[in-house]
Amino acid sequence: MRARLTTAAVALAVALGGITLAPAAQAAGAAHRPSAAPLARAAAADFNVGGIWTIYQSNSANATLSVTQDTQGNLTGIARTGSSTTGTIEQGFVDGTFIYFVIAWNDGARGRYIGSRGTDGRLSGASTDLTHPTSQATWYTTWTF
Repeated sequence: MRARLTTAAVALAVALGGITLAPAAQAAGAAHRPSAAPLARAAAADFNVGGIWTIYQSNSANATLSVTQDTQGNLTGIARTGSSTTGTIEQGFVDGTFIYFVIAWNDGARGRYIGSRGTDGRLSGASTDLTHPTSQATWYTTWTF
């Protein structure tokens, strides 16, 4: 009986520890489990990214976003590059000073954006083309949040 209780207690502690550690795991490895990311937020957003703003990428593939953020930090919206490429924000959220979202583009590409809000109020981070994972870029905003 004691062994079963100990096993149950360890399983419970591991389960609770996983929930507590999830935001740090997201920051370090959101690429490995993006579908779990929105479920494991522990802190409210420290800022609101709602509005229209532009992401400037190191590969010159800049995008203008129109974003809505709810009270839990979840993001929805649309994105546009050039005159005909549009996308929809999916799996987006803000947690503390951390931001994460995926844009599903109308040409079939999917871009993942991971970043944070700096002390200057600007967002910056790294992006990955999920269709071609070797295609990566850094990104930043000039808008402050």
